[in-house]
Formats: sequence, C-alpha cells, structure tokens
Amino acid sequence: MQATFRHTWSVPARSEPRPVDTDGGGIGTRGESSLHAAVKLLVSEPGDRFEVPVDGFVVDVVRGDTCIEVQTGGVAAMGNKLDRLLGDFHVHVVHPIAVESWLERRDRPTRKSPKRGCLHDVFGELVSVPTMLDHPNLTIEVLLVQVDVVKVEDPSLRRRRGGWRTVDRRLRAVVGRHGLRTPADLVALLPGGLPAEWTTKDVADGAGIPRRTAQQMAYVLKANGLAIEVGRDRAGSRYVTAR
Repeated sequence: MQATFRHTWSVPARSEPRPVDTDGGGIGTRGESSLHAAVKLLVSEPGDRFEVPVDGFVVDVVRGDTCIEVQTGGVAAMGNKLDRLLGDFHVHVVHPIAVESWLERRDRPTRKSPKRGCLHDVFGELVSVPTMLDHPNLTIEVLLVQVDVVKVEDPSLRRRRGGWRTVDRRLRAVVGRHGLRTPADLVALLPGGLPAEWTTKDVADGAGIPRRTAQQMAYVLKANGLAIEVGRDRAGSRYVTAR
C-alpha cells in the first residue's frame, strides 16, 4: 500500500557549485527571494537539475530519485506537494532559520535586529504537521543562518509594522546545520538534566527558549509518542520521555 503524507493540520558552501539547468529553470527563477535562491545553490551538487516539473508541481532541485525543496516559509504549506511526491520520491526539505538578522532600509544605516531564532524554532513549523517525520521518504535539514532583511517604506503598514515592508532576505552565512530523519531525532533536542517528570517550564529553562516554544516541543513529541503526559498540576502538564 502506498504511504502518503497527510497534512492534518542544514550544508557547508562550496566555492564553485556547478548546477545543470533544465528547460526554463535555474537559479533565481519564479520570483524567489535571494535567500531561497542562495540556499538552493548551496545545497546543490554537480549534475543536479533545477525547477523540474514533477507530477504537476515544480521541484527546486532534483537529484536522481530525490526531490530537494527549500522552504523558507511555513512547512505546512507544502502539504499537497508532499502528498503527491512522497509515494515515488525521497523528499529532502531544507528549512533555514535566521539566528541573526541585519535590517537594511534605504537612506538609513544597517542595524542588527534584536530578534534571534534558534534550532528549536523548527517545532513552530512542525506543530501543524507534527507526525510528518513518520514518513520513511521524508527528511528535514535545518540551516541556521545569518541574513540581511531588506525593507522598504510602506505607509499602508504604518500602524501594523512601523511602516516598513520586507521585500527580500539575503543569505550572509550558514552557521549551523541539523538533520532530522525520524521522529526520534526530535527527542535529542530536549535539554539535558531534565527531571524524570518534566514540564514545559523545565524545557524552556534548560534549553534557554521561550515557554511557547517548549510547549510546541511537548505537543510534537507527544503526537509522535515520544513524550507521555502523566499528570497536571499548577505548573502545567507533566511529561515523561518515552524510552
């Protein structure tokens, strides 16, 4: 029986990548962001094909029977595409997370953003598709990156976003990578030294992450049978890690 992905709901750079373009494809197509194009080039190898039509979808990079998809936005948006591809191909999703950002605005000096991402932010993406790593043909690679965020003034956004709209993101550097191949790989992201019964506060304190991110971790781990809720008290739900 063909397995399906049900949407119920990172790589060192080479100095001279040599991709092979397909008809009408290549780097910098479909109005993609600079970040998307740079990551696509970064993960490519000689002989790869770019922007390949497969089963009604356009795949970023095709290497043999592997489809490589760079997803700079929400992972859940890939649901229909993954449903179609995973029955016949191995799909490798590359998801960059900006750990440091610099803001570029016209006629203003570039400044560093106070916002910082981390590896654990991947759970914010998985929370809408918590069991996606159950599929044997799917792997995820998280790239921890530094980016430049290019903004332009937009009066229509003045009340909501300070009057500036993001028009592009550019890759500065890749500072880390982490592969996720099975749900069990998610357990390794729990901090060390947790008590036998732990709460999301324990996870947040141990990993140095917001409580909300820790709650997303617990939700995803529980959905995969990797964390078992054993009780609840004033501190919140208590979990044990499945062995």
